[in-house]
Parts: sequence; C-alpha cells; structure tokens
Amino acid sequence: MSEKTKKKQQHLKPQMQNAKVRLSTADHTFNIIVNIFMVVILIAIILPLWSTITLSFRPVDFIGSNLDGMFLPPWDWSTAAYESLLGNDGFLMAFMNSFKILIGGVVCALILTVPMAYVLSVQGLPGKKIINMIVIIPYVFNVGMIPAYLLVKDIGLINHLPAVFLPGAISTYNCIIMRQFFVGIPNELKESARIDGCTELQVLFRIVLPLSKAIVMTIGLYYAVAFWNDFFNAMLYLNDSYLNPLPILLRNILIGSGMNENLEVTAFANAPINAIKAASVFMSAIPMVIAYPFIQKYFTKGTLLGSVKG
Repeated sequence: MSEKTKKKQQHLKPQMQNAKVRLSTADHTFNIIVNIFMVVILIAIILPLWSTITLSFRPVDFIGSNLDGMFLPPWDWSTAAYESLLGNDGFLMAFMNSFKILIGGVVCALILTVPMAYVLSVQGLPGKKIINMIVIIPYVFNVGMIPAYLLVKDIGLINHLPAVFLPGAISTYNCIIMRQFFVGIPNELKESARIDGCTELQVLFRIVLPLSKAIVMTIGLYYAVAFWNDFFNAMLYLNDSYLNPLPILLRNILIGSGMNENLEVTAFANAPINAIKAASVFMSAIPMVIAYPFIQKYFTKGTLLGSVKG
C-alpha cells in the first residue's frame, strides 16, 4: 500500500467515525410515536404516585378537592399521618412481620431453588425427564386451596409466620429461568472442576454461583416482591391479629373498617383518615423502591440470559 493511500485512509477515518446515520422519515415518525407513548406511560405512573404522596401530607384543616391537594405548597404539608403510623405499635408490628416474612421467604426460597435448578441443569442426569415432569405438573395443575390448607395445618404451621412463605418457597417459573441460566454456563468449567476432585456441591458453590450473581439477584427480587405483597396466604393461615403482615393491615385501613385492636381508629385523631390511607400505601412501597435500584443492574441481564440460553 502506497504512502498516499495510507494518508487518505487516515484522513477519511475520523470523518467516518463522526458521520451520523441518517434516519428515514419512517424512522423519525416511529421514534416520535414511541417517545409520545413513553411520556404518556410516565404520566400515567407518576400522577397516581404524586397524588398519593400529596394526599398523605394533607393537613387536617385542608379544604378543597383532590385536584387542589395535588398542588399543595410544601409549607402547607403536614406529617401528622406519618407520625400517627410510626407512633402506633400495631403498624410497626405489622411492618416487622412483613419484614420477617420477606427475609425468611427469600432465604428459604433461594436455598431451595438454587440446588433444584442446578440439578435440572446437569447434563446426563438419570431420570431427568421424569424430574422435569414432576416439577412442571404443579405449575400447570394447582393443588387447590383446601388440600394446601390441610397440609399446612397437619404440619403445625397455622398461626406461624413460616406458613406464609413455605408453601410457595419454590416457584416453578423461577426455577426454570434459573435452570436455563445454569445451562448457559460453559460445561468445560464444570468438568474441569470435577476432574480436579470437586464434588457437585463444590462445583455449585465455587464455579456456578460466582458466575450466576445476576440471576440469583433477579430471582431474589422476584421472591422478595411476591412475599412482601402476599395477602392471600397471610389471610388464610394467620388468625392472630398480632401476626398480621402489612398487606392485611393495609387492607383493614383502606376499607375503613376492621381495624384490629393493635391499630385503633382513635390513634389517628391527629390526621385525616384519607391521609392515613395514603401514607400507609406509600410506606408499604418504600422497601421495594429502596431495594430495586441496587438490583436493577442485574435485573435485565439475569432475565434475558435466563430466558434465552439453553
């Protein structure tokens, strides 16, 4: 190649790098429609959230419509609703019950789901088709509420917090997603570890799990949201009001009746009942809102790889 040609290529290279791809009219139209659609979705999400927040800070002497309350200046806001909730033993007890269910449920679910998914991902596993069928059948055909209740009752979990998360400790969907992720890990790494004398547990903990942080965090988030918002199991298996988690207490507050002895209406005399309802809704969402940004970077990667690979 001549010196002149090299200089010409070096001269054209920055121009090629700085050149912008010209979009067609159809592409511009599509981008505009997508942007408008996303703005509409954003408004639909933000308005109810903002309405709930402003309603929770509404003072007792507020007079006006809900629309007027959405634009209250900060100096007219009142924290009476939050003070009433945080100063009430019933709300704090329900919050702690939900937190115990969340921690216990996520830990138990991951301890059971990770080994199950790894076993299903092992190539050449004897009886693998039968095991897969056993795992998938409960996902397709639900056992039913009465047999599940009788089982929980027979093992003595009625009126115990583990009754809320143990029946759903392994989700078939989450197990399948995690299995597909494990299948995508190069088999050569596992075989080399086995040749070096590692047992299957050592392969799981030393090879597979360090490479599976994304899927473990993603599945953990799935379980956390499910256990935090679990209403039906708590209503079904917990009869003692002192064990009620936050969803049960939130339901009692929202319907305006059935507030148990731990959360009496007289405790809310300092704030409007609508502000109490809005504050309880907002505070119940705070833990998931705080946790999500820390897991967001793993979320898309874990979901896509777990659903595509295999």
